Amino acid sequence: MEDNVVLTARQISMTFPGVVALDHVDFTLRKGEIHALMGENGAGKSTLIKCLTGINDFEEGEIHVDGIAEPVRNHSTKDAQEVGISTVYQEVNLCPNLSVAENLFIGREPLTKFGTIDRKAYTERAQKIMDELGIAVDVQRNLENYSLAIQQMVAIARAVDMDCKVLILDEPTSSLDDEEVEKLFNVMRMLKSKGVGIIFVTHFLEQVYAVCDRITVLRNGRLVGEYPIVDLPRLKLVAAMMGKDFDDLKSIKSDESNTVSDELIISARGLGHTGTVKPFDLDIHKGEVIGVGGLLGSGRSELARSIYGADKANSGTLKVKDQEVKINQPIDAMNLGMGMLPDDRKAEGIIDDLSIRENIILALQSKNGMFKLMTRQQQNELADKYIELLSIKTPSRETLVKQLSGGNQQKVILARWLATNPDFLILDEPTRGIDVGTKTEIQKLVLELAREGKSIMFISSEISEMLRTCSRMIIMRDGEKVDELDGDLTEERVMKSIAGGDNK
Repeated sequence: MEDNVVLTARQISMTFPGVVALDHVDFTLRKGEIHALMGENGAGKSTLIKCLTGINDFEEGEIHVDGIAEPVRNHSTKDAQEVGISTVYQEVNLCPNLSVAENLFIGREPLTKFGTIDRKAYTERAQKIMDELGIAVDVQRNLENYSLAIQQMVAIARAVDMDCKVLILDEPTSSLDDEEVEKLFNVMRMLKSKGVGIIFVTHFLEQVYAVCDRITVLRNGRLVGEYPIVDLPRLKLVAAMMGKDFDDLKSIKSDESNTVSDELIISARGLGHTGTVKPFDLDIHKGEVIGVGGLLGSGRSELARSIYGADKANSGTLKVKDQEVKINQPIDAMNLGMGMLPDDRKAEGIIDDLSIRENIILALQSKNGMFKLMTRQQQNELADKYIELLSIKTPSRETLVKQLSGGNQQKVILARWLATNPDFLILDEPTRGIDVGTKTEIQKLVLELAREGKSIMFISSEISEMLRTCSRMIIMRDGEKVDELDGDLTEERVMKSIAGGDNK
């Protein structure tokens, strides 16, 4: 290995039934660099990481780690950690009911001469580690008392203290706000200065250009190329990921015709849920795409959940198609022609041990009731229709949904709700954690559904994508609807409203 290289993967190949996940892929990580691993969902990023960390037993190729003469073949994450490869995932795999210090030293607690755990020693060492990383926490407090960003940094600190040479960060910023992201970046830069090689997997292009040194692009399980960040401007990166020239999504809305009618689909007056969202008024018209903006924790999702009955409203009134209704639970909303794609697809969306077919028919079968079971032929036809319509990449309708990439899982959940033919569809972070190409497909689909007369509530942390899809936006802050914007929607105008400027 070269002197400044900490890890190389050469000619890595991996297949799943009916799918070539990796096709002779090369990857090189240097000491003290932050290296972005990029590609659309299904490109092979997660598979490559699993090969590096011992989760996947790849079929061909070799992995080399600095300081180890022979090729490395990890069979578990423990094996990977022993050779200096640690991973921190989007979903933090720590114990929230234990203290920060206990989480840092789980399974490797320092012992006294009597063989008991030396709590004083590990508490002092834990505090020193966190202080060195610039993370202001009390290590004796339970992890659950801290934000997701802090929990991720604790996971990083644990990896660093285990003498990792390679730190893999897999979508660590998906649920963080801008301030938390910057704190994470500061920790990454500090680790970089100490010679740690960092593999950074993200779908946020601006973050790649803010913190990374090099980019490796995969597409359809193959290596497209490795590039210094200065040699790959944003449009070229997107083109490399998609395999074609791309307009950076700018023209997605340019041919949108005015689809909004005067007919009201949803009309809320004083609707609210104690403790989550303050009473609000809201009208949504047929064929309208209305955006809900605000910072994380502002009450965006809670507003949607109070309309849909996921959180039963305990104040105000709701009319659907000019008829006052009571929605006590989501099945009531479904029967009124609503659907809701939740923001957490893993916890509230997919049933990962069911097939794609079973996941797609789930909502429609629930709506029909247990006495009107769909035939297998009806299920197959429905699944095949939406697999084709949404271009879901899968070898079979019977493939388990957990075997799909994140973007394709999102399409399956979207298919589930489209199958119910809803009049009003709530999409809560429908493009979070998925690639640029799939984002574009979903955004175009939203506009097409509006042209067909469906009403859409579009909730997103990305102002730019709401500007591309929404004709009107409401702004949330601290659980309260504070503004409503229409007409000429600009990023500056929306940002001022979110920040609290007078923009009405």
